[in-house]
Amino acid sequence: MKVKIGSSKLVKPFYEGNPPSITDYTPLSVFDKVTYDQHVAVIYAYNPPTPPNAAIELGLRKALAAYREWAGRLGRDSNGEPIILLNDEGVKFVEASVDRPLNETVHFRPSATLLSLHPSLEGVVELVQVQVTRFSCGSMVVGFTAHHLVADGHATSSFLVAWGQACRGLGVNPLPFRDRTIFSPRNPPNFESEHRGVEYITKNLKKVYPLIDNSVEDIVAHKVHYSKEFLSKLKARASSMNGTNKPFSTFESLVAHLWRAITKARGLNGLETTQVRISVDGRYRLNPRVPNEYFGNLVLWAFAKAKVNDLLSEPLPYATKLLHEAVMKVDDSYFKSFIDFANHKVKKEDLVPNAVADTKESILWPNLEVDSWLRFPFYDLDFGCGGPYIFMPSFSPTEGMIFLLPSFTGDGSIDVFIPLFQESLTTFKQICYSLN
Repeated sequence: MKVKIGSSKLVKPFYEGNPPSITDYTPLSVFDKVTYDQHVAVIYAYNPPTPPNAAIELGLRKALAAYREWAGRLGRDSNGEPIILLNDEGVKFVEASVDRPLNETVHFRPSATLLSLHPSLEGVVELVQVQVTRFSCGSMVVGFTAHHLVADGHATSSFLVAWGQACRGLGVNPLPFRDRTIFSPRNPPNFESEHRGVEYITKNLKKVYPLIDNSVEDIVAHKVHYSKEFLSKLKARASSMNGTNKPFSTFESLVAHLWRAITKARGLNGLETTQVRISVDGRYRLNPRVPNEYFGNLVLWAFAKAKVNDLLSEPLPYATKLLHEAVMKVDDSYFKSFIDFANHKVKKEDLVPNAVADTKESILWPNLEVDSWLRFPFYDLDFGCGGPYIFMPSFSPTEGMIFLLPSFTGDGSIDVFIPLFQESLTTFKQICYSLN
């Protein structure tokens, strides 16, 4: 696919009244500091008719007026602490075209072809990048990249909805809650949970990587579609030995199934330990509640661990219960313990975020990480031509990094994007729909 770049420019916020000061800044919160220091890219596809680029650009400028952080830059204050400079320098806006129809050019499966539909993620100073690519059939693809230190998936999806509202001539509603200083430590602090080796590690710690014969070049990204009917059966199977009247969630049941299937496909040693890392949104955990409109990062992680033999010999409810219990532990007291620890212990013990080391990893074997986008309103990005008919993450071949998305069919089915080694993928395809 040959993508022709027509123009590339910086787009600044559009303010209705007097513009705000461009010397202000926002300190990163303790939750911002422990997340991934990188851009994340997603792809949207729209059927014709679509609005002109000028309308999409103007809507973006209006949305940036409400979400100023995206138009700023990362920096440091006088004490060396990380901040977002609210200098309105702007986001990158690229206009591109392909002189062929979309359905003949792009097959929306995980592949390196997707990388040409958004700006590069390397060496980027802008905190948001947009690429609008037009195809000869009138279809449009919007590639969007955003820096994770600024906001998590929940907050980013709210911005995308606001962008669509602005394009349709509507006001941004609801407005973001932009105060990142609300996470104060308790006095006295209470370190109820262990955070060393979880969110933070020793600065000079050398991570031990598994000795495996495969290389990054052997990683293949695969998409699996799970129907609503299959998920219903899976949930019933996973909850059959729960011991309570409340069944496990569809998410817990599916992740447990994937954990077991991928572990079997990898052919791991039975005595080896495997773990799943799952994002937990603090908006649903902290008490008193943080506003749903909070703009920033508010995520910590749950870790479920098991010996391979136990995971595969025990029935599905065993793995589901491990996941459920791990997620439940990341509760209000855990979040508050983290806030206390981050404020009182990190500098004193010279610790660094674990995610900084994880960002450099392209192989998670024998472990998994699950990013669930099931709750995010990504499909609500409507520029005035209706919602997208395709939404998906860009190509990101990190072995064992799983993305869960609601299917664009809107019938309750789920699409799963799974990068695995080629030899593991062959086995996984044979067992991924097995309920045994």
